[in-house]
Amino acid sequence: MKIGNIEFRHGLFLAPMAGITDHPFRSLCIKCGAEGVTSELISAKGAYYGDKKTDSLARVFPDERIAAIQIFGSEPEIMANAARLMMRFSPDYIDINMGCPVPKLYKNGEGSALMRSPKLCERIVKAVCSAVDVPVTAKLRKACDAEHPEAAIEVALACESGGASAVFVHGRTREQMYSGVADREIIKKVKQSVKIAVIGNGDVASYADFVRMKEETGCDGVMVGRGAYGSPWVFSEIKAGLEGYEYTEPSNAEKRELLTEQLDMVIAEKGLNGIREFRHHILQYCKGFSGSARMRRDISLITSRAAAEDAIRFIFG
Repeated sequence: MKIGNIEFRHGLFLAPMAGITDHPFRSLCIKCGAEGVTSELISAKGAYYGDKKTDSLARVFPDERIAAIQIFGSEPEIMANAARLMMRFSPDYIDINMGCPVPKLYKNGEGSALMRSPKLCERIVKAVCSAVDVPVTAKLRKACDAEHPEAAIEVALACESGGASAVFVHGRTREQMYSGVADREIIKKVKQSVKIAVIGNGDVASYADFVRMKEETGCDGVMVGRGAYGSPWVFSEIKAGLEGYEYTEPSNAEKRELLTEQLDMVIAEKGLNGIREFRHHILQYCKGFSGSARMRRDISLITSRAAAEDAIRFIFG
């Protein structure tokens, strides 16, 4: 499949997740088999007004290609200017967030609130496309609420009209947040309605899930989000299935090595303060372990590299 002139062999993507998909985690997912990654959410206004966090969030590293930068906002001119500023980081494409369900963005008319305004979505996409010389995509949700169950179709058509090269569609409404089951039928309907690439997102945590998403929706690619959080080797499993070779889950020693590598990158880029952010990754890796409740309490108190390494060794032996 293609996004503009960018070709993907299988169309296997890591979803952007705020506070989770930083560079170390994106790099790890690429190493495991993801073909495309996206930055954490970046405020267009923050970029426009020179917020100090923007540069660290937007930086794209050589070991994580193909990589997009995702921006959010609701004002076409500011979104265009922010996208133009992002080009100094050499993203492969720019993604526009139209699906984030968090209240702060929604109340500001940003993220998934844009699903209520297809014409505004078209104006935003058109403005961003005019500002950059790389493909532009949009990340959508099914709708804001159950009262408008097919909003994604209208918004996807608006994005296509504005010049988007692809849309990523999460099969849940904003009201659902991350609960319930993702609706694949809406992804199928979006695919049938537009000519641009459609990437399905929601409830993909295995090769079998990947296959079902493709078969049930006809989508061009698949995006994995929470299914990779605490289990980045899900990309290795999917890749093995797609390329027809037997998948062997990494041994505990291999998992320990991967997680330690992630820790090293976090410290190198963020200093020891990054360990506080890294704790939530360790918490995900220990899910399902006997005595994990007590383990989670101990992990939440980690402040040093030595303590983080001890936790990794405890989880993976």
